[in-house]
Amino acid sequence: MWQVSARSVCRASSRIWQRRLSRPDPAPAAPRSRSRPWSPGTAPARGLSSMAPAIRLSPAARSLFDEPLAIAVQGLGPRQQVTLRTSLRDEKGELFQASALYQAGDDGELDVARCPALPGGSFSGLEPMGLLWALQPQKPFRRLVKRDVQKPFLLQLEVFEGHGERPGRLLAQAQHERAFLRDGVRRVPVREGRIRATLFLPPGNGPFPGIIDLYGTGGGLPEYRACLLANHGFAVMALAFYSYEDLPKEMKEFHLEYFEEAVNYMLQHTQVKGPGIGLLGHSKGGDLCISMASFLKGITATALINGSVANVGAVLRYKDITIPPLGINLKRIKVGKSGIADIIDALNNPLEGPDRQSLIPLEKAECCFLFIVGQDDHNWKSEFFAVEGSKRLQAHGKQKPEIVCYPGAGHYIEPPFFPMCAASMHLLFGKPVMWGGEPKAHCEAQIDAWQQIQAFFRKHLIGKPSGTSSKL
Repeated sequence: MWQVSARSVCRASSRIWQRRLSRPDPAPAAPRSRSRPWSPGTAPARGLSSMAPAIRLSPAARSLFDEPLAIAVQGLGPRQQVTLRTSLRDEKGELFQASALYQAGDDGELDVARCPALPGGSFSGLEPMGLLWALQPQKPFRRLVKRDVQKPFLLQLEVFEGHGERPGRLLAQAQHERAFLRDGVRRVPVREGRIRATLFLPPGNGPFPGIIDLYGTGGGLPEYRACLLANHGFAVMALAFYSYEDLPKEMKEFHLEYFEEAVNYMLQHTQVKGPGIGLLGHSKGGDLCISMASFLKGITATALINGSVANVGAVLRYKDITIPPLGINLKRIKVGKSGIADIIDALNNPLEGPDRQSLIPLEKAECCFLFIVGQDDHNWKSEFFAVEGSKRLQAHGKQKPEIVCYPGAGHYIEPPFFPMCAASMHLLFGKPVMWGGEPKAHCEAQIDAWQQIQAFFRKHLIGKPSGTSSKL
């Protein structure tokens, strides 16, 4: 049994975002994008109001995915009971939906920032963004990801009469674009040498603080986190490292020289502010970032989201150095009646026996570290890894890293308002696995972690104070 002795720093800042939710626009604004015109809804419920029910949104037609969206319904009857439903399809056509039960006020108005959802829907209580973070796939084991950041998600909102098991009469509907690219952000494909990546540059002349962004064992080239981060003033490279174009198809071994090429590309780019860059990695991308920080020059700050301090899943090579992957015992995997596997105990302890060889020598790093930890991560023991990394750094006289722990948060801590994925297929294990997390707590963790990550990089890449929320 692995023990975690360090005190966890837990933060929550959903109230900050609730304060940012402005009152919905009294009337639809002219669309600034390619979105369809605002839809005022269908005919009013007879005898309840002289004005047709209508959905009011702020921003009216288009918003960035990591920004809050204010939702209200006007023209309802006094204290009328309605069901609100949101729907969204990803690029593969998979449907994600959420619904909530509400009761309008005496004036026939319903503002989800002030009216709590009643029990019986996807969530209950006062949750201004619940209709987005509670979206769930209609087919099991699907996770919402954005494959083409140049096109927004189209969010469908509907208001139905009553609280029945089946939707009642449709009272109003509207559509809204949830975009990923802020106006003026440049998307630049990078195919230089062996590098397979996409660089996102903010508007303006720069130079901008630079970051390399790595995802995990899913492979390919996910761009959505890098893109959203670039919207906030960073030059961010989304870097593929396997299962993309002419890169290796399988995760068998990685050569750090490939990642060194990407670091040097960023350091030499005229739009990237020196003298060093930042690294951001989730899951397998996290331990790759630690390896980069430990062996490569030019790294100033490294942020890890549920990462490991041991090399996992594939052999790592750099020059004459070889780090084997941490051992796995498949007998420790638990499979429930649902067929979903719990793999949290599958990895060996990197502090014991020959598995010590898989530990990454992060004490060699000359950068600052931030560990973002979901305390209900079921992919592996993220908190254990963060605490052991901290112990190792301090034992070698290095600066103590920042560790931010989130109770109730699972493995996939994404940018704000991505719905929590409780379980999906794991490419290495070939079966659905549980990722952990409780939806509301996980959502709050994503909101706060996004702020912590930006503040960390601003502090160490620009020199600006963090200004983040207070510790709880």
